[in-house]
Amino acid sequence: MMKLGFVSAILPDLELEEVLSFAAREHFACVELMCWPKGKAERRYAGVSHIDVDEVGGREVERIGALLAEKGVSISGLGYYPNPLDPDQARADQSREHLRKVIVAAARLKVPVVNTFIGRDPSQGVEESFRSFARIWPDLVRFA
Repeated sequence: MMKLGFVSAILPDLELEEVLSFAAREHFACVELMCWPKGKAERRYAGVSHIDVDEVGGREVERIGALLAEKGVSISGLGYYPNPLDPDQARADQSREHLRKVIVAAARLKVPVVNTFIGRDPSQGVEESFRSFARIWPDLVRFA
């Protein structure tokens, strides 16, 4: 069965409960919830976070589960779209570390999908970006 949903980044100023209320009111079945780290966004939609993955433990899992049940909405996936192949190594490392946290949060919430961006180094061509991808992503895939 197909489910119609949306990406929560379009509602950056709403809290999780408000996003789920909107989804229910507008008859959406699911929502991809954004999970960016706290901080200032560097581009549109980046930085939106409706789930703080640093807080997804027992009580928070229960709270989110109760909200989902109350609103009759499911989570289609957790979303975080950084650049894991950023040429700035510190930013790339930070992106990959936060992505691991999103993966752990998805497991805790029993959400089988994490949506992201494989990344690229804009100063390199496509072939070199694929070589970087082949070095970096196997560890992330194994972790997931």
